[in-house]
Amino acid sequence: MSFELFVGTRYLKAKQKESFISLITILSIAGVTVGVMALIVVIAVMAGFESELRSRILGIESHAMIMHHGGHMENYHQVLNQVKSVDGVTAATPFIYTQTMLRSSAGVSGAIIRGIDPESVGDVIKIFDKVTPPQRQKNDNLETPETPAIVLGKELAKRLGVRKADTVYVISPTGILSPIGHMPSMKRFRISGVFESGMYEYDGSLAFIHIEEAQKLLRMGDSVTGIELRVKDIYQAGDIASRAVEALGFPYWARDWTQMNQNLFAALKLEKTVMFIILALIVLVAAFNIASTLIMMVMEKTRDIAILKAMGATNKSIGRIFVIKGFVIGVVGTIIGVILGFVLCKLLEKYQFIELPGDVYYITTLPVRMQLIDIVVIALGAIVICFLATLYPARQASKLNPVEAIRYG
Repeated sequence: MSFELFVGTRYLKAKQKESFISLITILSIAGVTVGVMALIVVIAVMAGFESELRSRILGIESHAMIMHHGGHMENYHQVLNQVKSVDGVTAATPFIYTQTMLRSSAGVSGAIIRGIDPESVGDVIKIFDKVTPPQRQKNDNLETPETPAIVLGKELAKRLGVRKADTVYVISPTGILSPIGHMPSMKRFRISGVFESGMYEYDGSLAFIHIEEAQKLLRMGDSVTGIELRVKDIYQAGDIASRAVEALGFPYWARDWTQMNQNLFAALKLEKTVMFIILALIVLVAAFNIASTLIMMVMEKTRDIAILKAMGATNKSIGRIFVIKGFVIGVVGTIIGVILGFVLCKLLEKYQFIELPGDVYYITTLPVRMQLIDIVVIALGAIVICFLATLYPARQASKLNPVEAIRYG
């Protein structure tokens, strides 16, 4: 062991008369620990929130969609075959999108109706792994035709006071002209299923019906609103959708999942950055404590420094002693902080004892996702800040004149 390391570690063990400096050392370690722990937990929660939100959104939305300028897509069968051949596209399905009113015996609520093709929608929208999509209406009995099916979100069904096998009326603004003016069209549907995506916004406003029923309700003929795509790599969805549009040509255009939720994910990214900066200030405060501890140590150990210099210690060696002490404080605090942060994240992940209001935070539990790169950056950043805090006190110690220190020390 080098004598700088030996002396530096010995200075960490303060004598009885130096208990005040020892207390400040402990508080400095505690400050670094709290800062690192808070950073790891908060960044893990923010990363988990973003990951969970992305997972739930892509569970009920497609990765990208192809639309037609100026309205409905007439020749969608041809477009469907073309986009399926684009490299990177794994599945495609047509859809119809419209806003309507739903009425039940217990209440009325606005809703977004999506007409879907049950044969292909399961390959694109993964929510239908848990609930059966609405099937085609059977009209074998002309006198009493079967009521078409509809699938509602859990919160929407609760608001309407209905459950599976109950009936609701879909009121569309696209109606007919009558002698008394424009009359909205209304059709009766049977609830064939209730889905829960975990996203309050979708569960409280979304309903699915068969694409043919949506065409009849909106009087669209054989046209659709657009084509939804599922791709191999979600982070390449924009590029893949652009290639599909290039193959189709004008007047088609595309949007991917990042554009459809741009504001939400931009806000999350900004919030994560701001939280990192704010919590990094805790580590910075702890670094100031380390600097003040070392400055007091230099004042306390003036005679020791003079004796070491008189024995042949160089300025660099003296400075290195105090750098080592401050560095050890930073490393110990960082290690303890990383361990406590990891344990707390695991507890949050396993027990989920913090619940969130779904109508405010989109999701109902606090998600946690620890990433190795985040932990490494936080740990290295804390150690570097602590190391920088040691440079000034170490420089002051190395500049002490041994003759003056022994004479007046």
